[in-house]
Amino acid sequence: MASKYISLKTGLAILALALCFFVQITLGEITCEHLDRDTCAFAVSSSGKRCVLEKLVRRSGEEAYACRTSEIEADKLKGWIEIDQCIKACGLDRKTLGISSDSLLESRFTEKLCSPLCYDSCPNVVDLYFNLAAGEGVFLPRFCEVDSNPRRGTFEILSSGFVAAGPVHEHVKSTDAPIAAPALAPLPY
Repeated sequence: MASKYISLKTGLAILALALCFFVQITLGEITCEHLDRDTCAFAVSSSGKRCVLEKLVRRSGEEAYACRTSEIEADKLKGWIEIDQCIKACGLDRKTLGISSDSLLESRFTEKLCSPLCYDSCPNVVDLYFNLAAGEGVFLPRFCEVDSNPRRGTFEILSSGFVAAGPVHEHVKSTDAPIAAPALAPLPY
């Protein structure tokens, strides 16, 4: 019975991924500055730059939110708005401000990120966190497989001197060698 449940979940994840590709094709040009608060976080512009949600304070003191283009490039992805199924499966929040590696220190988040529903079905999220982890000196696939225990992986990050501070793009730019993210899964036919 458990294998049927896992197969159903995998089938639904593949269907959601295929639907996502269809939706991405029909949307056309994606510009971060044109995205609203509910689609900005975890999106990638048509130019391949990641979109970030920022909180602005107006002169009146009123808070507002704006979607901006970051300097962080996505590997092999362009024109992508993350689907709700991946946001949920990976333990993400659409209201996330900026891009940060801080969440890699949270065991609840890493457990969801490393789960098959997220890791095997959400290439945009995996690409983002693969590069964030690499910027901190951590290889995400190894991190996720350490005894199949993400909490131990979190301990390894902490013991390796990982410090989540400042804008992530500074860390990502400082890598000496190019880092290859996991390949995107082929579309089911």
